[in-house]
Amino acid sequence: MPGPLKDKLIRRIREAGPLTVADYMRAALTDPDHGYYTTRDPIGAAGDFVTAPEISQVFGEMIGLWIADCWDAMGRPRHLKIVEAGPGRGTLMADVLRTLKVAPAMLPDPWLIETSPALRALQRQRIDGGTWAAGLDEVPPGPAVILANEFLDAMPIRQFLRAEEGWRERLVDVDADGSGFAWRLGPALDGGPGLPATADDAVPGSIVEAAPEAVAFVEQLSRRLVRDGGAALLVDYGATSGGPGDSLQAVSRHAYADPLDSPGEADLTAHVDFAALARAARDAGAAVYGPVPQAAFLEALGAFERAAVLKRSATPAQARDIDLGIHRLTAPDQMGSLFKAMAVADPAMPPPAGFGA
Repeated sequence: MPGPLKDKLIRRIREAGPLTVADYMRAALTDPDHGYYTTRDPIGAAGDFVTAPEISQVFGEMIGLWIADCWDAMGRPRHLKIVEAGPGRGTLMADVLRTLKVAPAMLPDPWLIETSPALRALQRQRIDGGTWAAGLDEVPPGPAVILANEFLDAMPIRQFLRAEEGWRERLVDVDADGSGFAWRLGPALDGGPGLPATADDAVPGSIVEAAPEAVAFVEQLSRRLVRDGGAALLVDYGATSGGPGDSLQAVSRHAYADPLDSPGEADLTAHVDFAALARAARDAGAAVYGPVPQAAFLEALGAFERAAVLKRSATPAQARDIDLGIHRLTAPDQMGSLFKAMAVADPAMPPPAGFGA
């Protein structure tokens, strides 16, 4: 049976024509009445996916230490703003604030960028003294450390296919029987507006992706960091250098699903093009470090040593859980290689921890 958002999008397409992939993703994830993130807590065993902070407290603790190192490199400003975009259940921010008690002079000022009423309610249960905002532009000026863990992969993408006659945008249309969705191609594009840099290397039949909203977000945070000082940490899954390929995927109940099947009922994400984001940051005047594999980043910060310390006072069952969590975060066949960490910083700062010289 069609869900309420499916019916709503079918009516929209019939009235105004096919949707871009970006418009479809945006509606599926953030529709005010039926969007995936708007209406539920999707994280955890009872949800659809699990994020790194939910896997092990060590992840958040390492990020907290990373922030403390950045704060020291910034000259130890008081009332440092710690801004997290897409904070999920608030687990990462809670672990970060707990860890930052090692730097009592910091007086962290937590800000959470969240538009979902359901997730804001969960975050308020975990975060004391936080301030919520709908976007980075609502966070007052001042030195800041900005976190975006598994945030950019959910930002809407556009897809383009290289046909024999030239580039055409991939669109979502109503299917033949009128009860669902099907892929369609738009008209041939004149000059390929909106195409990513990787389009030059694409052969006929290839799909390339562009994430203009993710690029705009990184441009915005980069300008802020250059103006006010600070650093940003972007952790997500994707390739170090972008290339042709269809990376759009849906996840429901911890399994892959058809992205067109049930909008609003499954998580929709796409691989992050770190090369495009790095170009945007540098063009805005910021310094860029990485990306490096998540495993290398966490190891450099001392994740394995911290896990060993936790195990000293753990029961055998707890010790097994600690080992399993670290394995999932760092093993090449888990999150260790596919997930990357990239830092964007005020060029006056030295290289942040975890990224070498």
